[in-house]
Order: sequence, then C-alpha cells, then structure tokens
Amino acid sequence: MSALVEALHLPVAVCRLLHARGFAEPAAAMRFLRPRFDQLHDPGLMRGLDAAVERLAQAIERGDVIFVHGDYDVDGMASTAILTRSIRALGGHVVPFVPRRIEDGYDLSAAGVRAAIAAGARVVVTADCGTTAHDAVRTLSAAGIDVIISDHHLPSGPVPDCLAVLNPRQPDCGYPDKDLAAAGVVFKLALALTRRMGVSEGPVFALLDLVALATVADVAPLRGENRVFVRYGLRLLAESANPGLRALVQAAGLAGKPITAGRVGFILAPRLNAVGRIGDAMRGVELLTTSSEADAGRIARELEELNRQRQDLDRGALAQARTQLDALDLDATYGIVLADERWHPGVIGIVASRLVEEVARPVVLVALAGAEGRGSGRSIPAFDLHGGLTACHDVLLRYGGHRAAAGVTVARDRLGEFAARFNAVARERLRSEDLVSEVRVDLEVSIDDVTPELEGYLRHFEPFGVGNPSPALLARRVRLAGPPRALSHDGVKMRLDRAAGALDAVAWGAGHRISELGDGGAVDVVFRVERDEWQGESRVQAKVTDFRV
Repeated sequence: MSALVEALHLPVAVCRLLHARGFAEPAAAMRFLRPRFDQLHDPGLMRGLDAAVERLAQAIERGDVIFVHGDYDVDGMASTAILTRSIRALGGHVVPFVPRRIEDGYDLSAAGVRAAIAAGARVVVTADCGTTAHDAVRTLSAAGIDVIISDHHLPSGPVPDCLAVLNPRQPDCGYPDKDLAAAGVVFKLALALTRRMGVSEGPVFALLDLVALATVADVAPLRGENRVFVRYGLRLLAESANPGLRALVQAAGLAGKPITAGRVGFILAPRLNAVGRIGDAMRGVELLTTSSEADAGRIARELEELNRQRQDLDRGALAQARTQLDALDLDATYGIVLADERWHPGVIGIVASRLVEEVARPVVLVALAGAEGRGSGRSIPAFDLHGGLTACHDVLLRYGGHRAAAGVTVARDRLGEFAARFNAVARERLRSEDLVSEVRVDLEVSIDDVTPELEGYLRHFEPFGVGNPSPALLARRVRLAGPPRALSHDGVKMRLDRAAGALDAVAWGAGHRISELGDGGAVDVVFRVERDEWQGESRVQAKVTDFRV
C-alpha cells in the first residue's frame, strides 16, 4: 500500500481501492488509471483476420458487393454501422442488413441469405452473429459467396466452415482479450483493413463513439481493451461527428451534459434497442450511418416514440410475470421459466433482468405464439446461463448467448419439460447461499473522507460497468443531520452529518424502509459518491444502496 501512495501521490483511501481492485503494483495501477491506445493488441493476433482483410481488400478493389449482416440489438446495429462506414470510406460497395426480430428471427438465417443473394453479394460479413449459422453459411457458400463471420458469442460447437471466422472466443484463437463486444471485433477488422489499404487510420478511430455505445449497451466487461475503447469513445460521443449520434443525444435530453457509461446504458442504449425490439432495426442502422442532419433528427424522434411504447409493454409484462412468480415455491425453484401469449418477444429480456434483480435466480421468459415460443434469459453471477441451456439443449429448438444473457426457441409442447430441466440444472449447480442478493462493499471509509476531492479521484476509475463497478463505500455510525424525507418513486432523502457540513444522500427504492430511520440517529450506510447537477449548481452527494440503523 505504501508503495502505491509513494509512487502515485494519491490519498490512502484511493490507493486502498486500487489495491482491492487487484492493482497492487504501481505500474499496473497507472495502466488502469490512464488507458492509452498503446494498450490495444495487434489485430493480426485474431484467428482468421488476415484472410478476411485480404478478401475485403480484393472486393473493394474489384467493386464486389459486400453484404454486412448485423443483429437487431445495439451491438449488432453499431457493428453494422462501423463496417458500413469503414468500407464506404475505403471506396467499397457495401449493403447493410439487419433482420427483423419478429419476422426473421435471430442470427444469419434464411432471410439474410435471400437478401444477400438479391443484393448480388460476392462477400457476406456478419456483425454480432453467425457463430452457429452452419446451414446459412453452407447455402451462401454453395451460391459462390464468400462468408466472413465476425462475432463474440460463445460457440456451442464447431464454428461454420467458411472463408474466415473472427471470434476471440472460438477454439485455437490466440487473441489475448476474450471480452470484446462485437463492435470491438469489427473495429479491429476495420483497423486492419484500413492499414492494408494504406490510408489514414484516423477515420476508424473516429468510430470509437460507436464502439463505446455498443460495448456499454452489450454489458461487456469494462476492463482490458474495452476500458480503452469506452474511455476514449465516451469523449467522442459527447461531441460526436456522427449526425445520428448527435440526434440521439439531443432527443434523449443529454445535449451539453457529460456522457457517462451509466447514461449510455440507461438512457441512450434503450432508445436504440427499442427500434430493434418492437420496430425495424434497419432504422437504427440508418440513424448511425446517415450523413443527413434532417434524416437523423427524424429517425431519432421515431426512436423516442418507440421507446415510450416499449416502456408500456415492459410494465405490462412485468406485472404479469410477477403474478406467475407469486404462484411458485421459490424455496424449490432455483431456475425460473415463465411463459405467456401476451408478451412481446422484444421486451422479455428487459423484464427478465428486472426479475433476476428481485428474486436473485436465473430467469427465462418465453413469449408464446403458435406452436413455438421465443425466450430471453438473464442470470446471476454464480450461474453460467449458456452452460445451463447447453445442458437442456435436447429440449430446445435453438439457443445461443453467453454467461449472463441468452435467447432460446422452444416448442410449446416441450415448455413444461424445459422448465423442469432448467430448474433441475440450476439446483444442481447453485447453492442456496447463491440465491441471496448481496451488498457489495469495496472500501470502508470515514464519512469525513467523502469530499469533492475524493469524488474527483474516483472519476479516474471510470468508465464503470461490469468488470469495473462504481466503487461502493461503507461508512459506519454516521449520524443523520435531521429527519429523513420521503421522495417520489419510492425514494428517501437523508442528510449525513460530517465535519465539513452535511452530505446529501438519496436512497432510491427504499421508501418503504423510511420508518426504520425514525427522526434521526446513527446508521451504517453503503453508498456511491456522485456529483449532482441541479439548477446550475454542482455538488457531491451519496447515492445510498443500503443502510442499517
């Protein structure tokens, strides 16, 4: 600890936090606090990249049609936009395509094959899909079309036989960073292709705003290369040269405000996701690739309306799912599968996330239609959802995803069997203590340590997200400077007594606990330090996650 304090000239509390995060050596701590481009790996380390670059360079030089097939979530739309903009900047003829969630389904499928052939494609490049699309790849190859898969999903078996598969998670890929979102993979491809064509890399690095948007939205771990991408990409996003991103920021009410990973994840990303969930995701790609301010503004307003509709669907499905939950014996149910014909398949992933927060168990929700149901699952840290679904593969028509989130297709008449099997797998792999929501604490401090200077130092730990959560601090026996006050949306406002003056604190979702606090007294409080901007004033406040009288 003393070595960190001496080398970095930082407060002891900050160095204790660095040590707790695994950065005990000054050099490692400096790399973490100061992400730089020289920390990025050579794209050529990725298996299949050289073959992909050569074929795309050849296609650009020949004028071949390059068909970019993305996915309908933010990562897929942004990855499609990155490849489209990069190839067009190099003079290539590119046709972007994203399937419609309801009509076409997930992944490179028959709809994508038909569209590629109709476009006269000579090369198909996927973005955020294709790792399991064996049938579609065989059909395209038989039609004389070269296929390049770029993806980041965990393969559930052998990868397709095609020109190249770019996926750091595939077997025998020596690429050091396995945590890239799809946008990170296509960024590496675009960078290598630009170098191969002998032109400036500047336009590719200017696309880091899209990479940051997608990486945060896809909940990729914010460590390693992702930390570099997001740190620099958020700066670009605040003043993006992309008309679509500027319009998105404006429509969301964030113009002129700092763009943090939290605001990307909870404000910007849901607006793009809404068009993929209940609309046509190609509108999202059009937003991210247009050069027209007028078109960008028009599409951004469409996304605002779709997001409001999506929120209404969320609320209805959540209420119905909670009713089904009430009928379950949670002591005997470790893995939850719920289904309903009223649910929109585009919103059930969001609802599943909410239920996981409430019951601390892996949850799969299935939207039924006809003889099949489409499901979305979310998980807890202790349970590998992809691995759990793999153990149920024989009762599923299709599945894919990763440890924390996945999608499934299941026959209606096997739904009960799937629910029983999924619960049995969860009971086998989880312990009862895994099913309890935990309050994470990074560091114990004195409430007097919470100052604007500490908040400034903690900002160097940004961006925050999976793999690098916002520091949770614990202060014991803090006196309340007056009685607590109820806020709307189930919130509680407190003022915490400290030597430098009372510290404002807000505990959202704790309104039902206000009686525990009485009219004041001493509490142990777990909180995050943040800066509150209100009516032109800026001050430090505590965002309380839990308290104990």
